[in-house]
Amino acid sequence: MLEIPLVMLLIIFVVNIVYVSLNTLRVILTLKGRRYIAASVSVFEITIYTIGLGLVLDNLDQIQNLIAYALGFGIGVILGSKIEEKLALGYITVNVISSDPSIEFTRRLREKGYGVTSWFAYGMDGDRLAMQILTPRKYELRLYEAIKEIDPKAFIIAYEPRQIFGGFWVKSVKRERIRNAKRKETGKETV
Repeated sequence: MLEIPLVMLLIIFVVNIVYVSLNTLRVILTLKGRRYIAASVSVFEITIYTIGLGLVLDNLDQIQNLIAYALGFGIGVILGSKIEEKLALGYITVNVISSDPSIEFTRRLREKGYGVTSWFAYGMDGDRLAMQILTPRKYELRLYEAIKEIDPKAFIIAYEPRQIFGGFWVKSVKRERIRNAKRKETGKETV
């Protein structure tokens, strides 16, 4: 059977992993504008934090408790970032420059469901096809694969837009929110 000090170490370690993971998630939710969900997460976060810190402060003479707390914090940061990657909240904008403007790049990406704005450009070595693509972050890796499949030499830059107004995506997102709201009203919410 485990000794009491070892159980205490495990509890402190696990509590801090959970606390820091929730903290990371709360910060990301706040930055993404989901403040009510972030506030809900913060209630659990502060409760767990208080328990973990209390266990360490009650036994400050035990250096192993502080070490377990610190290790739990570090692993919590890693776990929190992994959770955020899996959730993939928000959108990304991907700018692509193809050195071959004759490729039917835009059409092929649109066939895959992406909204693409394209234009011809001129680079150091000649004509280029420039594109801007907006996609939910959860489809980011699939988009990169599709781009590389069409043009393995394409130049790609991605970033997260802070605000999105107008255009194809905004209309689609609003329509989806309206559909979801109607489902909730009629009790036909899908999971």
